[in-house]
Amino acid sequence: MPNQTKILVIDDDPDVHTVVKKILEPKSYKVLSAYDGAEGLRKVVEERPDLIILDVIMPGKHGFDVCHELKTDEKYHFFSNIPVLMLTVYPEDREKMHLSMREGMMMEAEDYLQKPVDPQELVKRVEDLLKK
Repeated sequence: MPNQTKILVIDDDPDVHTVVKKILEPKSYKVLSAYDGAEGLRKVVEERPDLIILDVIMPGKHGFDVCHELKTDEKYHFFSNIPVLMLTVYPEDREKMHLSMREGMMMEAEDYLQKPVDPQELVKRVEDLLKK
């Protein structure tokens, strides 16, 4: 039996994990969960996912920090080529939080998708990133 493609969802909202699992598991993906940035980075090393779906706005380490660390920190060198799909909803005061889409793309995320996510669009983006 071939190995299942693993997708790690890093998001502090349990409902997002439920929705992503309902969308991707029927497509034969194994969906793994982490609920904050630190746990997400640990699971990258432990599970070696094929793709990461990463929320931006989380308590503690936000998604841009997680992506930056993954892509640039030497200790994650072997994992830096894992594609990252940023999946988030920006609050009205996003500029006060110093978070922007441009900042996210500068952190070398491969793609960006806004919540609420269209199921077909999520599947398409995941498939496209896994082909690269």
